[in-house]
Amino acid sequence: MSSPLTTPGQTVGPFFGQGLPYPGDSELVPAGRADAIRLHGLVLDGAGAPIPDAMVEIWQAGPDGAVPRAEGSLHRDGWTFTGWGRASTDLRGHYAFTTVVPGATDEGRAPFFAVAVFARGLLDKLFTRIYLPGHPDNATDPLLTALDEAERGTLVALAEPVGLRFDIYLQGERETVFLRHG
Repeated sequence: MSSPLTTPGQTVGPFFGQGLPYPGDSELVPAGRADAIRLHGLVLDGAGAPIPDAMVEIWQAGPDGAVPRAEGSLHRDGWTFTGWGRASTDLRGHYAFTTVVPGATDEGRAPFFAVAVFARGLLDKLFTRIYLPGHPDNATDPLLTALDEAERGTLVALAEPVGLRFDIYLQGERETVFLRHG
């Protein structure tokens, strides 16, 4: 009796490096663009160890708060902002994007980056958000105000001279707040 073929869902992964990265995947805008920023950080496990084979995706509004409707995310043309990108972590668990600061999509809501994290040991992707440090609408944003201070702190990036840093903790004492999406 022959056994059925093993499918990717039954084998050890992740397989992100085999088909998901593509040229320009982490460059939502060219680095030389006047309003370009660097959004970067680490993906860490519960013990604070880097995860070298994770993948981070972001979706975001443009600086004016408009959600992009342009096609072409998988075929970067160097000027069209599609609001979506993907970055793999390196051996130190580091990821980086070149993007722009998002605007608020609705009155009274803080601007944010929507994030999905894929990593070994996860049966499904995790969703979270990255909020801008010091933004005045953070104080009234419905999601942020529903969290306690420590939880809110896991969703707000740190300002740096050329952009933002946001470390993602998959579990443990400093675990990032993850959201249900469905």
